[in-house]
Amino acid sequence: MKKLILASLMACALSYQATAQKTKKKKETAIEVPALTTREIWLAHLDQLSRPVLQSLANDSLKIKMPVELSVHIDNKASRSQVAYLEAFGRLLCGIAPWLNAEGGNPAEVELRDTYRQWAVKAVANAVNPQAKDYMKFEGAGQPLVDAAFLALAFVRSPWLWEHLDTATQQNVVNSFVKTREIKPGFSNWILFSGMIEAFFCKYGYSWDILRVEYCYRQFEQWYLGDGIYGDGEKFHFDYYNSYVIQPFLVNIHQVVSAKNPSFNWAGKKIMERAQRYAHIQEKLVNPDGTFPAIGRSLVYRGGAFHHLADMALVHNLPKEISVAQTREALTAILKKTTESKSTFDEKGWLKIGFYGAQPEIADSYITTGSLYLCSFILLPLGLPETDEFWSSSPQPWTSQRIWQGLPVPPDHAID
Repeated sequence: MKKLILASLMACALSYQATAQKTKKKKETAIEVPALTTREIWLAHLDQLSRPVLQSLANDSLKIKMPVELSVHIDNKASRSQVAYLEAFGRLLCGIAPWLNAEGGNPAEVELRDTYRQWAVKAVANAVNPQAKDYMKFEGAGQPLVDAAFLALAFVRSPWLWEHLDTATQQNVVNSFVKTREIKPGFSNWILFSGMIEAFFCKYGYSWDILRVEYCYRQFEQWYLGDGIYGDGEKFHFDYYNSYVIQPFLVNIHQVVSAKNPSFNWAGKKIMERAQRYAHIQEKLVNPDGTFPAIGRSLVYRGGAFHHLADMALVHNLPKEISVAQTREALTAILKKTTESKSTFDEKGWLKIGFYGAQPEIADSYITTGSLYLCSFILLPLGLPETDEFWSSSPQPWTSQRIWQGLPVPPDHAID
C-alpha cells in the first residue's frame, strides 16, 4: 500500500506528493489522490515556503544555498546582504511557530510537523552558535533588532520549540537577544521590537526591562488615531503596518506581560477592542477574488499584510461581526491569489521579490530575499487543530463577496 504524505512542492502546486512506503507486499495499482481540504492547501503552501529555509539552516548551509536578491533601490548593499539570513529565518519561524506548537492531526500532518520540529531545533542552534557557518548577525545598526523580535515572537508562540532547545542553545539565544539592547529603535513601530524581546524574557523567566515595555504602551496610546488605527510614529501612514507589526505585537506583548504583572491590565480592554475593530476592517479589505489594495510600503510581504487578521483568528478573538468561516475563506483566497503566479518562486523554490509574482521594481530600499518571508504570517491559524471551528465550519462568503452578490450585509460603524 502507499500512503499520502506531505512533501516538497517546487511550484505553486496545491497538492501533496504521494511517496512509497515499505510493505510486505507490493501492489501495482495506482493510488488515486483525494481532493485537498482547505487545511491541506495551507499545509502544502507551508511546506513549499518553509522547506528551503529550514532544511538548509538545519544543515548549516543556509548562507550557501539561499540566494540574496536585493531591492533595485537598496540603501546599504553590504549590511542588507548580511542580515538577509536572519530576516528569512526569524520571519518564517514566526509564521509557522503556532503550527510547530500544535499537537495531533492526521498521520501525514503529524509526520510533516515532526520533520519541521527537528529542522527548527537544529536551525535555531545553528543560527545562534558562533561556531556554525550559519551563525547570524544580531548586532549593529537597525535591522537585526527587527528580526530578532520576530524570532522572539516565534518563541512566544511556540513554547514547545523553546522547551526543546538544549541549555547551551537557550543561552545562546538569550545572549543574541541581549545584543539587540544596544540598538536604538526608530521612533515608530520599531519600539515594539524592543518591547517584544523584553516580553520574551518576561515569559521565560529572565530579567526583563519593564520600562521598554511600558514605553510601548504609553507611546502607542499617544499615537492612537481612532477607529482601531494607530499611527506609525507621529504621522499617519496609509499602509499595512497596523497589521504587519503594530496590532499583533501589542496584543502578544500584552498577553505575555499582563499574565506576569497586573500593572499592565489598564490597557488590556483598549488594546483588544481596537484589535477587534482593525480585524473587522481587514476582513472588509479582501476583494471577492482574494485581491486587496496595493497601498503603502512593504507590499512585497504579500499575504503577510493580513498578519493581524490571522493572529486574531488564532487566539479566538475575532470580532462578532465576522465569522471564523468567512475569515478562513478570505485568508485562503489571499493565500491562493498571492502565490498563483508562476514567478512567485525561483527554480529552486526561493521567494522572488514582488507583490504578484516577480516585480523587483516594487521593492522598498530595505528589501532583500529574507524580507519576503514575512508572508508566512498568514499561516498562523494552522496552530489551531483541524477540529477547531476555524477549519471544521462550513464555507461562508466574506463581506465583499456578500456585497457584490447582493446578499444582506449589516451597516459598518466606527468604534469611537
